[in-house]
Amino acid sequence: MTTSPKVYGQNPPIAHEPEDLARLFNERANAGDVDGLVALYEPDAVLAAGKVVATGHGEIRQFYADLLARKSGFPAAETLPAIRNGDHAMTFARLPNGTISAETARRQADGGWRWLIDQLKIKPLQADKAG
Repeated sequence: MTTSPKVYGQNPPIAHEPEDLARLFNERANAGDVDGLVALYEPDAVLAAGKVVATGHGEIRQFYADLLARKSGFPAAETLPAIRNGDHAMTFARLPNGTISAETARRQADGGWRWLIDQLKIKPLQADKAG
């Protein structure tokens, strides 16, 4: 029996707290749900991944469609506590390989949170071997 991926489409569950965004990202990425991933971002959000910068839902959708076509498994990240200032929050996640992501999220009119700026895969600094 083949199971279809869970796709949320136009009405995905919202992030009630900024820290929920990383968990929702992982669930949707592993389900192959491009639209669900895009729904985690504000319409004019910016996503930076290495040399790629995607601005707005259309470019972010294309980025994730390309990514999900190449990669099928996304390990759960350690969600670090968000830093909040009113309706804004910085969110952080650490992947098992040590890579960090940092995002700026904003509270929406419906009370949920969405990312406005997303910096994927910040490589950890290597300890100085010389001493």
